[in-house]
Amino acid sequence: MTNISRYNPTGNALDDLFRGFFMQPVKFEGQPEVQIKMDVTEDDKAYQVHAEIPGVKKEDIHVQIDGNQVSISAEVKNEKEVKEGEKLLRSERYYGSVSRAFSLGQEVDESTAQAKYNDGVLELTLPKKVTVSAKKLVIQ
Repeated sequence: MTNISRYNPTGNALDDLFRGFFMQPVKFEGQPEVQIKMDVTEDDKAYQVHAEIPGVKKEDIHVQIDGNQVSISAEVKNEKEVKEGEKLLRSERYYGSVSRAFSLGQEVDESTAQAKYNDGVLELTLPKKVTVSAKKLVIQ
């Protein structure tokens, strides 16, 4: 059986070759790729977010809430020195940032939101904002 592919008259092979080339993150040999992996759960009162951000200090993690938009960012700093006696043989440094943003189904009550960071896992408790139901006016 043959594979069917869609013909794109406006594109060319050179565009396909370089598509996304400049958008790829730089990865250095021997350095772990840092990503924020998340689990989001919900109940009637709140959203629970578990975000894995290993190797980052809690002072370098920033969480912003704007309505139903949540963004998590972190500054990644990795320094490694290999010394043999007093002679420095190798020194490696990596500085960068990683971020993740997402939308929730309902607005978050920022005033009661909580965040904990333990063993590389950021735990967010994001209570849902109580919606004021529409009030019916009586016409006199």
